[in-house]
Amino acid sequence: MLKKIIIYILKLYQKYLSLDHSIWVKMLNKPPYCKHIPSCSDYMIESIEKKGLAKWLAKWTYRVLRCNPWTKWWYDPVDKK
Repeated sequence: MLKKIIIYILKLYQKYLSLDHSIWVKMLNKPPYCKHIPSCSDYMIESIEKKGLAKWLAKWTYRVLRCNPWTKWWYDPVDKK
């Protein structure tokens, strides 16, 4: 149940606030802002679904700490194989 609530909140964030996904960005025809593929919010949803809440928090924290102005654009999937 908690997983579904967190995913619902993330999808609301994506729809109304995200610099990559929101309806405002689409209306203004702006390019995506996120340096990562998938974006952090997509990454969070995918890691919650695949790894569960405990591992999600650790993976998400590490991902956000790596996001800074000096990083390059890169592909960073949840499951690196």
